[in-house]
Amino acid sequence: MTFTVSVSTSGHQFEAEDNETILDAAIRQGIALPYGCRNGRCGSCTADLESGEVTYYGSPPALEEAGEGKCLPCQGFAASDLTLAVREADSTADLEVKLLPCRVHAVDHLTHDVVRLLLKLPDNQRLQFRAGQYLDFLLADGRRRAFSIANAPHDDEFIELHIRHVDGGQFTDWVFSQMEEKTILRIQAPLGTFTLDEDSDRPMIFMGGGTGFAPLKGQIEQAFEAGTERPMVLYWGVRSERDLYMGDLPAQWALERANFSFVPVLSEPGEGWQGRTGWVHESVLEDIPDLSGHDLYMAGPPVMVNAARDAFRTAGMPDEHMHYDSFDYAEDSQPKSAD
Repeated sequence: MTFTVSVSTSGHQFEAEDNETILDAAIRQGIALPYGCRNGRCGSCTADLESGEVTYYGSPPALEEAGEGKCLPCQGFAASDLTLAVREADSTADLEVKLLPCRVHAVDHLTHDVVRLLLKLPDNQRLQFRAGQYLDFLLADGRRRAFSIANAPHDDEFIELHIRHVDGGQFTDWVFSQMEEKTILRIQAPLGTFTLDEDSDRPMIFMGGGTGFAPLKGQIEQAFEAGTERPMVLYWGVRSERDLYMGDLPAQWALERANFSFVPVLSEPGEGWQGRTGWVHESVLEDIPDLSGHDLYMAGPPVMVNAARDAFRTAGMPDEHMHYDSFDYAEDSQPKSAD
């Protein structure tokens, strides 16, 4: 059964299934309700229950402390249509930036120069973020290293990162050669404003270079979770076929979803490659010469972002339709993701 949840303080409405928490339903549909631990202990998600009935499995500790007329969306299930009064996070500026410890849950070497890290926060913590944002590792010597979050907010058991090895980079050398599971690190997150325009109804172009796929992956998965029917296409530019480090994933998306397509583009193709070649932004322009009616989300090295931005302006895309994350580098050759 499906119930309608109305947020009186913003005018937003969303649908909640009877087998999902109110918070999970809100995240799935891009409604930024506040939350912290997601286990009913911290009370960060507390909302005024203006009408309707909410049920729980067990007794969340923060519910008794919240008092009469309150509910905990992180643990509560709608048993009827609801009206809540709660302050939403209207933009990334409204999300709390936290300093948190985390533990390395898994280190997966996906290719010769890319690893996927899965980070686990303490049991009483969850990170509220928007798809496309990034985090900073806080190193012992005071340096910071920034990497895009590759998972979507609704899938937040772990924080997923895609890290490419940089020759001579001290941090990525350590990640590739010495980092082990259960390593404890400190992070600051969420950071950045590279997020989906959820008010738009325009077709979406996602364009990534190398590990620029990471934030796009989170954004695409968030769009899928929200049930968007807008046309979506991912262009992913890399040097050679082996650099498509998770290429099976978007290929599977394209098979499963009629509104999604995937175009890998190789700049240095090997023998036998039958797909697109050259610069990734040129493939976009070949397929869509008039970009005036599209939204663009692009992430990757500055040379790609800058070239594409200029070319897409010429093709009619307004600046306000372009959203991008340029992967720059710190002085000692460590990746730095910046908006």
